[in-house]
Amino acid sequence: MRFGMGRTLALVGLLAAGGAAAGDRLWVNAKQERLKHQRSELTRVAKRALGAVVSITTVQAPTSDAVAGNDTSSAEPQKGLGAGFIIHPDGYVLTSQHVIENASDIRATLWLPGGRTEEYPARVVGQDRQSDFALLKIDVPRKLPVLKLGSARSVDVADWVVVIGNPFGLGHSVTVGVVSYKGRQDVTPAGRSGFFDYLQTDASINPGSSGGPIIDLHGNVVAIANAVNVAGQGIGFGIPIDMAKVVLPGLKAHGEIQRGWLGVAVEDGGHGVRISEVMDGGPAARAGLLVGDVIQGVDRAPIQRALALRWRVATSGAGHWVRLRLLRGAQPLSKRVRLDAMPVSGEDGPMEGAAPTPPPPHPARPAGAGDP
Repeated sequence: MRFGMGRTLALVGLLAAGGAAAGDRLWVNAKQERLKHQRSELTRVAKRALGAVVSITTVQAPTSDAVAGNDTSSAEPQKGLGAGFIIHPDGYVLTSQHVIENASDIRATLWLPGGRTEEYPARVVGQDRQSDFALLKIDVPRKLPVLKLGSARSVDVADWVVVIGNPFGLGHSVTVGVVSYKGRQDVTPAGRSGFFDYLQTDASINPGSSGGPIIDLHGNVVAIANAVNVAGQGIGFGIPIDMAKVVLPGLKAHGEIQRGWLGVAVEDGGHGVRISEVMDGGPAARAGLLVGDVIQGVDRAPIQRALALRWRVATSGAGHWVRLRLLRGAQPLSKRVRLDAMPVSGEDGPMEGAAPTPPPPHPARPAGAGDP
């Protein structure tokens, strides 16, 4: 069908008029105030946080084998990148342990108003490989801004978060995204065993981002950026800040974590954590625990997963007493157990409380020092 120019203009005018009339519309237009408010909140959070985030650069000295000529690939000092954030105005900085592992020199760069920067040497106060946390100290002749530590429990899937890091050496870069999963346990960065219970986000995390804060819309740190999925995009992982709160006092006081050990092998069960092996002479054996017992709680904390049991026992500390709530068949029992120190041989191997870990569905690696 053909229309003359006048008829076409009239039809366009009719459609425009019909679209503008609220009474004739078949839908309700969404208001944009919420989106505008969300954008302003993200901007506010990022601007307030930048001064408390540090970019970290490290140097690893050549190994003895490299110096002897047995490993030419590492004969030169290796440089690494990462991030961290200030948790105390006296200059205490929290970062990922793998960022500063084996580093002979650590530098932290502060961001100042107007885009200026200051660099300071940093020393290691304490570090823990299995939880992948490290506490650093920089000496600055003034009180420093800090980030408040919140809780990963305060955010849910699809909530907005802000990540600030040092990706590829681009210091104080800000990315935003949402929480895409909570409680991710089927990821083992670089094959290292540890207490990983990841918060997953689609906010961009890249090599050099490790140790940087993941922040909610209240400006509180809910996780620490830690690993990336090398096989995909928009899949990054952070360790809940709740775990750092448990570890930090030990790192400051002792420089390391003095872990407790129960002496059992366990696996996830339907109503708790089932004991599959009891080590001879260990704390569990002395307390009378048996294969087949199902642990349902440690002290007042309910236990449903092997990882939760491992974390609870380890952070209770060697020499401390814990009370286990368990089922033996259908009979509820309570056992009081005095924990031993974790054997040194288990430091880098499979740890108690963990069911055998299957290979992750996608490879992941720490997003920090040593990455290209």
